[in-house]
Amino acid sequence: MNQSPWPPYPKYKDSGVEWLGKVPEHWEVGPFKWQIERNDGGVWGDDPDGEDSTIVLRSTEQTVDGRWQIDAPATRKLSESERASSLLSEGDLVVTKSSGSSLHIGKTTMVSAEVAEMACCYSNFMQRLRTKANFMPKLAWYLMNSDIIRLQFNLLSSSTTGLANLNGTMIGQVLVAVPPPAEQASITVFIDRETSRIDTLISEKERLISLLQEYRQALISHAVTKGLDPKVKMKDSGVEWLGEIPEHWEVKKLKNISPQITVGIVVEPSKYYVDNGVPALRSLNISSGSIIKENFVFISNEANEALSKSRLNLGDLVVVRSGQPGTTAVIPKELDGCNCIDLIIIRKPIDVSENYLSLFMNSDIAKLQVTFGIGGAIQQHFNVGMAQNIVIPLPPQSEQTSIVLFLDQETSRIDTLISESRTFIDLLKEYRSSLITAAVTGKIDVRGFTPLGSEKKTTDE
Repeated sequence: MNQSPWPPYPKYKDSGVEWLGKVPEHWEVGPFKWQIERNDGGVWGDDPDGEDSTIVLRSTEQTVDGRWQIDAPATRKLSESERASSLLSEGDLVVTKSSGSSLHIGKTTMVSAEVAEMACCYSNFMQRLRTKANFMPKLAWYLMNSDIIRLQFNLLSSSTTGLANLNGTMIGQVLVAVPPPAEQASITVFIDRETSRIDTLISEKERLISLLQEYRQALISHAVTKGLDPKVKMKDSGVEWLGEIPEHWEVKKLKNISPQITVGIVVEPSKYYVDNGVPALRSLNISSGSIIKENFVFISNEANEALSKSRLNLGDLVVVRSGQPGTTAVIPKELDGCNCIDLIIIRKPIDVSENYLSLFMNSDIAKLQVTFGIGGAIQQHFNVGMAQNIVIPLPPQSEQTSIVLFLDQETSRIDTLISESRTFIDLLKEYRSSLITAAVTGKIDVRGFTPLGSEKKTTDE
């Protein structure tokens, strides 16, 4: 039984291709080369000399889903013949031929009027396709980025030194089912309308996630600098950028609440690596408030004993130094005794909850100190000396516990909403992909599709 709101075609035929299955009876099935008049490799030319340079687009200017993202395009010195042979025109399709990732191999962008006005060419790691007059470029673009074609690219591409490679011949060999020209317009309008609607929903969910993340961060920052009681009497903290704090709170430097602040293995850590042994945490294992327990590297037990300075214990905190500096997590019981590489280590604090300290270290006020330091100057690299001088507003221990419990509950609720929104986005993306594939392979008949708002008015108003 058909579950789709759009009906199937009245009659189908066997495409002769197992993975394509049946296609509408009147559609043409054959290799893609039957539908294209140009299938050309790109150019790279020479380094620019400041005179008569040409923009040469690269695969890095293409997103995985086949859109342009042209921020800082390369300019090259091309000969007249190179420029003439690779100058892009509106409606051209540009395909990535080489990539170390199956997500990028075969990604295809369509040259818009704006891109064509840039008078640009394309690199030698890309292939330009120009469709014949009876095949709409927009429909070809949807088809090239559909699962049905990208799967063929993955199967056809050869691998050399970890790179998957396509060439013009392979691209021309992919099998496609092509409707008559008049029908192509209906399919393209349908996909445009439906994907636009789905993309709007995705954007709304992404905006919701961004707002939830901002609220989560603001909630933490307020709780660890102002407390939970809105009526509490405040006092000047004595620190300009911190402002007022509850009257009964203290202000201390990190070095005064931790018995030791040090750093993990920094000199040739790879020489200690073994296949199995003691986990050694790296920055990619640290997220805000938690340890990511995957992609561990391991060192031997002997190395862990010899490197006791960086060995971690239950309740210690680890802080990222570069990339996302200041990101902090507490060492849990199951990682007691592990080691770490190039992370700041804050030994379990004295008379301060390690979980409260982690919340503070992940707050905006702590991140400001990590980024700019006490004196307000941008820091090039977060180090032990900077960590020691981080200023922390501290409530009594009982209040620390209350704040930790409150934030655990509230951030858990927010994280659930964020997770649900991300799941919904994934479902929308899956639906978008399947809808495009269904339309370009004729599994649904959209010839009667009428875009919203384009219905004809009745004459008896």
